[in-house]
Amino acid sequence: MSDCNYTVADLRYLMQRLRDPQTGCPWDIKQNFKTIAPHTVEEVYEVIDAIERGDLQHLREELGDLLFQIIFYSQLGAEQGLFDWDMIVSGITDKLISRHPHVFPDGTLQSVRSADAIFDTKKINNTWELIKQRERAEKGETGILADIPISLPALSHACKLQKRAASVGFDWTDPQDVLAKIKEEIAELEIEIAKGDKVAMEDEMGDLLFSCVNLARHLSLDPERATRLSSSKFKRRFQAMELLAAGKNFTNMTSAELELLWAQVKTQE
Repeated sequence: MSDCNYTVADLRYLMQRLRDPQTGCPWDIKQNFKTIAPHTVEEVYEVIDAIERGDLQHLREELGDLLFQIIFYSQLGAEQGLFDWDMIVSGITDKLISRHPHVFPDGTLQSVRSADAIFDTKKINNTWELIKQRERAEKGETGILADIPISLPALSHACKLQKRAASVGFDWTDPQDVLAKIKEEIAELEIEIAKGDKVAMEDEMGDLLFSCVNLARHLSLDPERATRLSSSKFKRRFQAMELLAAGKNFTNMTSAELELLWAQVKTQE
């Protein structure tokens, strides 16, 4: 690694060099918004992975990779006369000032709230949602759920839909009510399993998962994180089973033998 202390300006210049039609990188030159998008998703997940593993040194590197994605988009936008880096920064700064009147009372970056101001969290949240509704209306996005991107991971998408609906009062009031709904959905799924109707099973399974997301939300849990943690736990335990098996081929083992290995791993934990 170089000892140079590069700046955002240097990174922007590097991006321009990579995209130079005559002297740039062939791979970077042929990219566009759509081809870069999958890489952006990957970089976001790598940032989250570093955070959840507590690898803060690696996190710095992953944040750099994510920043580069934004620099890439800003360069593409500038080349097409759509927007550039400065417009991106100005836009997000202006939006955040507008959304935080309890911090910037005069609507300017320099304005400062009173240090002894008493905050009403519920009022702040309501104001935040009203401001976002106004922003959606200005964009011509009508309806409470209009601007929630379908490309979000399924659990996050479900949670965002539910939060938005809850912001206008469409919500369960007690987690126990959600638990009852989950039991209802399980019963409906069991009926369709007995019938063997794949289409209906998929529909009921979706309802069950949606209800589970709802319960996580009512318990102030992130369903994506909870699922990732369970997946990581399963991976850890399965790999421990492989070590206990001492080279035996799982396909040659009985279900009872595999279950015994699983129980041993859980006991060791």
